[in-house]
Amino acid sequence: MTPTRPINTLLVANRGEIARRILRTCRTLGVATVAVHAPGEEDAPHVREADTAVRLPVPEGRGPVDAYLDSDALVAAARSAGADAVHPGYGFLSENAAFARAVVDAGLTWVGPGAEAVEQMGSKTLAKKVARDAGVPVADALDPADVRAEHLPVLVKAVSGGGGRGMRVVRDLDALAFEAETARAEAASAFGDPAVFCEPYVERGRHVEVQILADHHGTVWALGERDCSAQRRHQKVLEEAPAPGLPEETRQRLHRAARDLAAAIGYTGAGTAEFLVPVTDGGTGEPVFLEMNTRLQVEHPVTECVTGLDLVEWQLRIAEGEPLPDTGPPAPRGHAVEARLYAEDPRDGWRPRTGTLHAFDVPAADVSFAPLTAPGVRLDHGVEAGDTVGTDFDPMLAKVIAYGRDRRDALRRLSAALAHARLHGVGTNRDLLVRALRHPDLADAERRPERLHTGLLTGDRLAELARPLADADTEDLAALAASLASVEGSRGSGVLPPGVPAGWRNLPSAPHRRRHTTPDGRETTSAFRSVRGTHLPERDGVRVLSATADHVVLEVDGLRRAFDVYGPRPGDTDVHVESALGAVTLTPVDPLPAPVPTVDPGALPAPLPGTVTAVDVAVGDRVREGQTLLRMEAMKMEHRVTAPADGTVRELPVGAGDRVPAGAPLAVLDHTDNEGPDQ
Repeated sequence: MTPTRPINTLLVANRGEIARRILRTCRTLGVATVAVHAPGEEDAPHVREADTAVRLPVPEGRGPVDAYLDSDALVAAARSAGADAVHPGYGFLSENAAFARAVVDAGLTWVGPGAEAVEQMGSKTLAKKVARDAGVPVADALDPADVRAEHLPVLVKAVSGGGGRGMRVVRDLDALAFEAETARAEAASAFGDPAVFCEPYVERGRHVEVQILADHHGTVWALGERDCSAQRRHQKVLEEAPAPGLPEETRQRLHRAARDLAAAIGYTGAGTAEFLVPVTDGGTGEPVFLEMNTRLQVEHPVTECVTGLDLVEWQLRIAEGEPLPDTGPPAPRGHAVEARLYAEDPRDGWRPRTGTLHAFDVPAADVSFAPLTAPGVRLDHGVEAGDTVGTDFDPMLAKVIAYGRDRRDALRRLSAALAHARLHGVGTNRDLLVRALRHPDLADAERRPERLHTGLLTGDRLAELARPLADADTEDLAALAASLASVEGSRGSGVLPPGVPAGWRNLPSAPHRRRHTTPDGRETTSAFRSVRGTHLPERDGVRVLSATADHVVLEVDGLRRAFDVYGPRPGDTDVHVESALGAVTLTPVDPLPAPVPTVDPGALPAPLPGTVTAVDVAVGDRVREGQTLLRMEAMKMEHRVTAPADGTVRELPVGAGDRVPAGAPLAVLDHTDNEGPDQ
């Protein structure tokens, strides 16, 4: 039945960046909005920007994520706030058929495909059967219990949800049971469904997806395709449209398969059919269907850029019963690339980073949450400066999108926008993104598409790409700039006689010496003399052109280099130095440090705040180096705590279900030479 009821008030059953994105379109259309939030999120950006907000309950002993997984509470929130429609966003319950049905049963409009379509496509195993029946090539789905050695390697995947959660590559049959159990736990936590399956793992493949838009009148559009091959932990990091170097025959085949699949199930609204295209030295292999996401994708902005459409607006218009235009989908124009900015460290196993975001600014951004109408940069972000980044939710801080006349233009705009972003207080993957965008394998993908595949950010290449943009020499120059700025900043910190310059001392022959440590733990010492108000660095080829408390200009081997200096500031003892050479974070070394408390050499502290999900050993067990001792969940991903060396478990002060802060003791080992772990 075609809906005809207009949407006047929309509840967004989500948070963060996607909630703000939906709210922006609603403001443009004149639709009133309702936000929901967990306890403690009362001042979150998406809450502030909505017309009305409802606090969701959290069951005792559960975390804030569970608030967004309670369909009854979400429907009750919509009713209490007078909403007549619900938009699920992505993640959480966005692909939950029971939630879609509950919304409709409550007399509300569901902004998305019908519950039947969600049911068919929301389960990846059922989706494969539907696709096969529709004549679309699919990758085999296996029950983990049926996997044999000849099937290896396989990819364990969650039946529900997406975003890389509940996914594990298994190359050894003996590891399958453990990895499947881990994937089940992660999927249950993220999506409320522990079911998993296995499919063949393709070592070198391209992840190509087709954006679908379908109305209630039988029209299905394929709005072009996106390449999402640059991934970490099976989660997308860089996405672009159109897919570079894709043979036209393959492109049309993917578009046709996506339309046929949507038509076969009576799909309505926005959705994405995902395919794996094997990469060979001779080109591309036969594509196979992976899954269909019955929701708006994280990477939808790149499609908006090249088509000029607002996909959220069209979701609402279709939900109101409006037909797609007879003119057909717009042809793509130009090229768009998106980068996901995560609070994580690529050099430390992608471990999430937490803390206060003291500065968050992307000066190159022309718009936020809105389609670009001309080449430029767009910023969709869920955080603001001053926000605390914790471990309860996904570590994505923002998406930065560049739209260019062509692919080279888009890549250049995006890498520059990221390189010049100010991101202080929380570690991010920014430097990796910039290096990846400038890497020849990515830059040359139109001519050499076989270089673009899901293994791009792995192995030796990952180590290369994860290096900081600023090298050791840049760090030393940044430390000098920070030292000069500190001296200039002290000018107003005390009472000085008239005419006495900052940093004056009665023994001018002795230089100022300031020490800082870099994020890698390297210590750098800056030395300079101040003579009659002039700073003279003790480094050949360096001259101070000007210096203030927040801006220093140096001449380095005849080249002018400008440095902006931020901090220290309340709550942040670090100094952040920005320049065209790269951003540098420095920690001043206290000349009179406080005594360091004694730490048991066998203690294993929590690497970050989170929840202990499983303890895999017992007190008295002998363990080998690298053996998993316990598992934690943070930012909806599992993190394993392993033995740093052979030893015996002496203490286990935590148990499954315990929430622990960063640094809390998780286990204590006695490191000894032993013959092996207990059997």
